[in-house]
Amino acid sequence: MNIGVVFPQTEIGNDPAAIRDYAQTAEELGFTHILAYDHVLGANPNRPGGWSGPYTHLTPFHEVFVLFGYLAGLTRQIELVTGVVILPQRQTALVAKQAASLDVLSGGRLRLGVGLGWNEVEYVGLNENFHNRGKRLEEQVELLRRLWQEPLVTFEGKWHTIPDAGLNPLPTRRSIPIWFGGHAPEAIRRIARLGDGWMNGHRSAADAQTDLDLLHRCLDEFGRDRKDFGLEPRFSYGDGNTTAWAKTLTEWKAAGATHISFNTMGAGFKTPQEHITAIRLFSMVVENNRL
Repeated sequence: MNIGVVFPQTEIGNDPAAIRDYAQTAEELGFTHILAYDHVLGANPNRPGGWSGPYTHLTPFHEVFVLFGYLAGLTRQIELVTGVVILPQRQTALVAKQAASLDVLSGGRLRLGVGLGWNEVEYVGLNENFHNRGKRLEEQVELLRRLWQEPLVTFEGKWHTIPDAGLNPLPTRRSIPIWFGGHAPEAIRRIARLGDGWMNGHRSAADAQTDLDLLHRCLDEFGRDRKDFGLEPRFSYGDGNTTAWAKTLTEWKAAGATHISFNTMGAGFKTPQEHITAIRLFSMVVENNRL
């Protein structure tokens, strides 16, 4: 099982040196990947109609492609994972270009997690349609893969047109893994049909079992080999109970997780160094339990 960390987007602050130290420490500790969340715009909770989302305009987010471009030059091996880019609120060809460039400059270390998102305010601000985002995402994934594989692409879709054009440079592997977020039954069917893996937000392996059963049925239905499909949950620092961390890791491994990410946000930390100390402690749990 590949074990990584969630970049503490909303708490690490803006000091480039602190961000560097966090990423380099994660790599030195042997974590396989750094996963970063994506949000472009935060809504004002005092706007007309109010706002009940978990993030506001006061919640800081480093843009993921810029962040990973910075980290690519400061690290050598650790995988860079978007978890997840809200793909339908972004221009597909531009995402393809950004991802391909990042993949090349990082030496093939990008894994692209994508999802639909929940923040309609962001969609409005980015001039995209919130209400057809599921169907558009499917066409986007098809187009991304063609743009990464083919020097020239002619594409006529419902929402996209490429008039005999292509990217240069292409990704290192002529492909970038695309993993999906989401939990609704329709989303799980889409993930099984189109994804290279599933990033789920269930609190425990037991809580995920119903959705995992559906995922496995859908993979079989679409003729996908389960061994070639990834599964990545996340879990939080909580109260710092290392025994509980080991138990969570063991349970997810038994449930078939190929990857897992450890999140230190929400634990009350006030400085970047506290997040670094937390992942050091977590690395000891991983080593001691030979996970």
